[in-house]
Amino acid sequence: MGLLLSLPSFLGAALDPVLGLAGDTHRRRALIVAGAVAFAVSSALNAAAIGFWTALVALLLADPGSGAFVGLAQATLMDAEPDTRERGMARWTVAGSSGYVAGPLLVAAAVFGGLGWRGLLLVLALPAVPLALAVKPPAAQTRSTDWRGFAAALRDREVLRRLALLEVGDLMLDVFYSFLALYAVDVAGAGPVEAALAVAVWTGAGLVGDVLLLAVLRRMNGSAYLRLSALAVLVLYPTFLLVPALPAKLGLLALLGLLNAGWYALPKAALYDALPGRSGTAVAVGGVGGLASAVVPAVLGELAGAIGLGPTMWLLLIAPLALLVGVRSRR
Repeated sequence: MGLLLSLPSFLGAALDPVLGLAGDTHRRRALIVAGAVAFAVSSALNAAAIGFWTALVALLLADPGSGAFVGLAQATLMDAEPDTRERGMARWTVAGSSGYVAGPLLVAAAVFGGLGWRGLLLVLALPAVPLALAVKPPAAQTRSTDWRGFAAALRDREVLRRLALLEVGDLMLDVFYSFLALYAVDVAGAGPVEAALAVAVWTGAGLVGDVLLLAVLRRMNGSAYLRLSALAVLVLYPTFLLVPALPAKLGLLALLGLLNAGWYALPKAALYDALPGRSGTAVAVGGVGGLASAVVPAVLGELAGAIGLGPTMWLLLIAPLALLVGVRSRR
């Protein structure tokens, strides 16, 4: 299971820079369609998987396919409305959060209805290619991959600052999510049902927060919101760790899920802003950051094995502290 989950992620992260830079050329639409085909084939192979190797081949297709299909589709969205990237990324995140909430419900409905998880994966493979064919990115002026520009972007302090904020914010998003059920059982003393409820509260609150963020961004800019939400999390997260009662933890968990809305969308929009007209390069730079941060859960897991999960969870406070220090106010 460890190999099935880790090898495709590392392959996808390693190929993201290549796919992103190629996306700044005339090949973008072809790459999006090819990524959609790879995603569809991967889903179909997963549906028919009969063992380790067939599952591994299917998953090895999925991550690079998603990098081209999803990553370059996001870049195309950012190019379509460059003046409203924060709201565009906020809408993108609402779609992703909807998938987090709807995915388990779809699996449960498929199993209950007799379709099963294999049938569901096969059904989900069908719309990928038509969706990709509907994407019409603007024609690029260049036909060659700009490796020098990519290297220069990786040396640009402003680009690196925004990339660092994007990756460190993930400590209170995917990294926290990956440890939540284990924390609920091993540290908070919850049973399996309560741990599942904690995960449901987190994902549900995240969806509500992402929707509310669209209204918030009509009244303040993203930088001001990030600083305010980071300050609130800096107070609420230690309270969540210290309070012993499980109902109180669930309530604070819901508040945290609301407050960290935008911690991916807004730094990612800022990264696109730092590379105007080079959205594919922004995808490539983000891929380098993702490859570097892929080791964070493993490092935290090793640390938790040495000193305990409870003390390790305090390290996630780095995220709100970094946002408070690193996000620059703008009028």
